[in-house]
Amino acid sequence: MKRPRGRPSAFDYEMVLDKALVVFWSRGYEGASMTELTEAMGINRPSIYAAYGNKAELFSKALGRYMAGPVAYVAEAMSESTAKQVVEKLLTKTAEFLSNKSNPRGCMIAIGTLFSGEGSEQVQRELISYRQGYEKALRERFELAKSQSDLPQNVNTAVLAKYIATVHQGMSVQSTSGATKEELLAVVQQALNNWPSET
Repeated sequence: MKRPRGRPSAFDYEMVLDKALVVFWSRGYEGASMTELTEAMGINRPSIYAAYGNKAELFSKALGRYMAGPVAYVAEAMSESTAKQVVEKLLTKTAEFLSNKSNPRGCMIAIGTLFSGEGSEQVQRELISYRQGYEKALRERFELAKSQSDLPQNVNTAVLAKYIATVHQGMSVQSTSGATKEELLAVVQQALNNWPSET
C-alpha cells in the first residue's frame, strides 16, 4: 500500500498524537501554533495533514485521546454504587489529576474553551458538546439515583448536575492558578458537605 505523501517511513501514529495532545492541553487550541505542533510531533506539516487532517481535526483526535486516556476516570466514576459516591470519586480523582505535576495545568476541555476565539467555531462546538454530554451523564445518573430512592425526590437533577459540573470546571481553573491538591480536596469536601438530604 502506498504511503500518504510526506509521511515518514517510521511513524507511530498514537505516540505522535500524544505529543500533539500535550501541546493543545498546555496551550489551548488557539495558543498552539502549527510551528509548535510540528516541532513537538517531530513531523512536518504535510505529514500532519496526511495523517491527522487540518489543525481542527488534529485537535479533535487529540481530544478523543484525552477523554479515553487521562480523564477516563470520569466515565468510570459513573458506575459507583450511589450518586454521592459517584461525585466523591469524580471530584477526588479530579483533584488528584489536576495536581499531578507531570500533567499540564488544568483540564484540556476547560483550557481549550477559554482560549478558543471566533475563528475556531468548530472546536468551540465540539468542546461545548463534551461539556453538555458530561452534564447529561450526571443528570441521568442522578435521575437513576432518585428512582432508587438514593436521592430525595425533591432534588432537581439538572441543577445538581450543573452544580457538580461547575465545581469540576472551577477546580480546573483554580489549578491553573496554582491551587494545591489539599486546597482542591477541601473544595471537594465542601461540595460533599452540601450534598442534598431529606429535610
